[in-house]
Amino acid sequence: MLTYQLDPKNKYYSLYSNIREDILHGRLGSGQKLPSKRELALNLSVSTITVQTAYEQLLAEGYITSRERSGYFVAAVHPSPGKCPSPPAAEEEGERTGGFCFSLVSGAPPAALFPFSVWARLMRSVLSDEGEHLLERVPCRGDLALRREIASCLYRMRGVAVSPSNIVVGAGAEQLYDVIVRLVGRDRLFAVENPGYGKISSTYALNGANCIPVDVSESGVDMAEVEHSSAHILHLSPSHQFPTGAVMPACARMRAIDWARSSGGYIVEDDYDSEFRLSGKPLQSMLGLCPDRVIYINTFSKTLAPSMRMGYMVLPSPLMERFSQLFSMSANTVPLFEQKTLAAMIGGGHFERNINRLKNYYCGIRQEVLAAVKSLPFKSMVGDTGSGLHLTVTFPDAPSDEFIKKEAAVRGVELRCLRDYLISPAPGYEKVAVIDFGGLKRGDAAKIASLFTR
Repeated sequence: MLTYQLDPKNKYYSLYSNIREDILHGRLGSGQKLPSKRELALNLSVSTITVQTAYEQLLAEGYITSRERSGYFVAAVHPSPGKCPSPPAAEEEGERTGGFCFSLVSGAPPAALFPFSVWARLMRSVLSDEGEHLLERVPCRGDLALRREIASCLYRMRGVAVSPSNIVVGAGAEQLYDVIVRLVGRDRLFAVENPGYGKISSTYALNGANCIPVDVSESGVDMAEVEHSSAHILHLSPSHQFPTGAVMPACARMRAIDWARSSGGYIVEDDYDSEFRLSGKPLQSMLGLCPDRVIYINTFSKTLAPSMRMGYMVLPSPLMERFSQLFSMSANTVPLFEQKTLAAMIGGGHFERNINRLKNYYCGIRQEVLAAVKSLPFKSMVGDTGSGLHLTVTFPDAPSDEFIKKEAAVRGVELRCLRDYLISPAPGYEKVAVIDFGGLKRGDAAKIASLFTR
């Protein structure tokens, strides 16, 4: 008689797995008769339905056979010499965070700040109002209602007037990068910031584009390098470059626009955290300066949650025509339900109120971070433009970047330096830590500082 210790949460699957493993390891031989459903159910103290479901799954997968009026028999399955793979062990919290108590590498807004009640209410409203329409195919550019609300939001928050017909909704920035490569062609050369967010160049490369790194200074990307290259696309973050924090002044922006116009190239304006200018008003978008040569990209990862996987881009009219030619037969990758809910959130003013709430929160976090850095027992220089959710700290007396990261790691703090974000080697970025405070809670900065002052 078969005797197994079954998982009380999933008895059927546990029984199926045990019998399958016994067959694969030869513990149940070919042709051997299995107990009847009633007999095995009684022996294992489970219902007959549980045994029947397990047997039916084994039968469907060919591990056992059924003979009318005779019962179930082990099929002729060649025993496996190795061990069947076990299901992965549950991941512990310490494993997910790499054993660090605090991360200053990346962070999402704390879950407590997400407007759950508003989002849930809007979801119910969308279900009630849209009904069966939510099951329809989504247009390739995205839902018109959402594109209209994004256009209105861009005008209110960034002072840029765009047509909803030039907006494309996508499943996050990476998918939009893929679309850009297909629009301009894989034979075009992409210039990317160095140091920079590595996923940008890797995603472009993954989609067949060639990339060249361009150095970044306090004024942003080095336009002299761009002008002397054969690049056709320049990907930059003029409002708050990651990771240096550089903000491009007006003269540098105009020089980039002149380059795009004279070369026939395009600028990809990655406006990833422009909403979080924590001192003063948001800076002017390059899209507003040159809509015919700027591809504008933004997402809702920082303003709502990374798991939303929603972003959008504004395309110049010629590229929009090519987009229609290439993708008109394709459905949009973002579910219509989520698009409609987000449209209702923006249209009802909830989105901008949430941003204001986040800005107030992060203003407090930023002040805590600045105070914590000031209290450190060694010399440091802060690089902070009041934009975005990260800043830099230079430790001139530190022996090396590795020393800075090791000192942080032994205190349970995950930290990276500017050189960790270099796409290709370049001098002048040594001993500078990048402090991403987007995932910190109130009081975390003081706790981190106390670890270094003990």
